[in-house]
Amino acid sequence: MGGSVVLRNKRATPPLIQQFGNDIVGFASTIVALPANGLQSGFNSISELTNTYQENRQLKQQVTGLAQVKVRNQTLTTENKQLKKELKLNHSLTDYSTVTAAVMTRTPSSWQNQLIIDKGETSGVSKNMAVMSGSGLIGRISEVNKTNSKVELLSDSNEASNRFAIQITNKSGKTVNGIISGYQKSTGLLTMGDVTSKVSLKKGDKVITSGMGGVTPKGLYVGKVAKVSEDDYGLAKKIYITPATSFNDINIVTVAELDS
Repeated sequence: MGGSVVLRNKRATPPLIQQFGNDIVGFASTIVALPANGLQSGFNSISELTNTYQENRQLKQQVTGLAQVKVRNQTLTTENKQLKKELKLNHSLTDYSTVTAAVMTRTPSSWQNQLIIDKGETSGVSKNMAVMSGSGLIGRISEVNKTNSKVELLSDSNEASNRFAIQITNKSGKTVNGIISGYQKSTGLLTMGDVTSKVSLKKGDKVITSGMGGVTPKGLYVGKVAKVSEDDYGLAKKIYITPATSFNDINIVTVAELDS
């Protein structure tokens, strides 16, 4: 044993017999591993191909859906123009122009009440224009300067700030009209009070601006019905609305102006 160790330590390469044995084992391992690796690679390729096929099919369905929506919108736009022409109307409550602006400042003391944007009179912004962000309506312009404007949010505690004319349409297509009457800071919900309509409204019904008053465009998304409750006498209902957009995270806004 001692001789073998000494001999091994002196040799830079293994003995000839050991080299031969190592070569045989390595060759055999290669022969065995080659088909196994080939099968594993084949299984991986089939799995990747299947996943790619499924993703491709899903993408095709989405593209088809988007194409259909685009065609439908184009058709509705054409019909709308034709109807306006027949009625000799140049504009309607759903026609409005937009101005995109960035939020400049928002102080902690008035975080839930207002913010300042970097567009003003020189960009065509004027008082009482509706302001949107993210998915829907967030407030209106309350003050305009040459290069910036102040926005009062729907979450403002000032009673005059969030008085927007709105309408709610239920699953049956029936509509209830009213105004936003307040905001609950504890729940983050808008309220629509003194609703005397007998139309049944449920959670999830869509809320949009009605355009009444001729200042705010019709069809701006406000949110969805969160719950409906009755007053103490059961004569009127109070509707709670989940806003379309969070008032805590607003960076870019869109100002909407009715076309004249």
